[in-house]
Amino acid sequence: EVALRKLRKFLTSDQVDFVVGPVSSAVAAAIRDPIHRARVILLNANAGDNALTRERCSPYIFRTSFSNWQTSYGLGAWARQHLGKTAYLTGSDYAAGYQIVGAFKESFVAAGGTVVGEAYVKLGSTDYAATLAQIGAAGPALSFSFFAGSDAVHFVKQFAEFGLKGKVRLTGAGFLVSDEILESQGDAAVGAVTTLHYTRILNNPQNLEFRKRYEALTGRRPDVYAVQGHDTARVIVEVLRRTGGDTSDPDRLSRVIRGIQFDSPRGHFRFDPATHNVINDMYVMEVRRGEEGLANYVLAVVKDLKDPGHCPNVAA
Repeated sequence: EVALRKLRKFLTSDQVDFVVGPVSSAVAAAIRDPIHRARVILLNANAGDNALTRERCSPYIFRTSFSNWQTSYGLGAWARQHLGKTAYLTGSDYAAGYQIVGAFKESFVAAGGTVVGEAYVKLGSTDYAATLAQIGAAGPALSFSFFAGSDAVHFVKQFAEFGLKGKVRLTGAGFLVSDEILESQGDAAVGAVTTLHYTRILNNPQNLEFRKRYEALTGRRPDVYAVQGHDTARVIVEVLRRTGGDTSDPDRLSRVIRGIQFDSPRGHFRFDPATHNVINDMYVMEVRRGEEGLANYVLAVVKDLKDPGHCPNVAA
């Protein structure tokens, strides 16, 4: 309700040309219809719900971050080939957990892997003993997990404390050990294998320059959320360049955005014109302690991963 109230102000009083955000998929779902009716461009800079660029897509909605499917599908086949034949799956008990775990499962099983167990835990949990006991009893080659933020910190530390580290390979979507929480997890995170579309130690010219400027400006190291914000702003800049600043026709803006491409700190950035979801290189990464402390080091790249969804009304 708060998001809808603020959106109404943006659309009526402020008469904005672009809306950026939100973080939450629930908020994104709530604002989808008002955005579509108002024919205002939404640049979704984080919310990963698959439906937002599938059955609930719109000519005026573009995602600059990721779909939940993208964050884990690429790891499934790679994990089956390199880490083992059996997996136990765990995730937070809400939509993103089911979508992310489901995409890994789809890929892992298709590659010949076997899922030996599956468990979902209430969002915000601090005690994972029951789930960890189930993983230990099942004895899989690997555990795939989707947890984020403080949930991920608790799970990864308890995974090591429970004695599973070294016996079961810890894997997951990249939010499990993302850059901004690694120091809180400490050495418990070392060896974890995940996939995500950014790690701060990517060695490309755009990322090296971005890191230098971001760290000088904020005093912090960049993370995936910083890059998503950067790329979203870059899309707006590119639109204004190509239209000469004319934002009067939202259908024209949609057509222009569909064709935008540039080299980003994450790699080559572009949209899938069929869905308006970003096409991401997904990095298979392992946590190691190196010159920069704990960081996600790239093992392999799943190139040009498109969400498989279909948008029936994407054309403006």
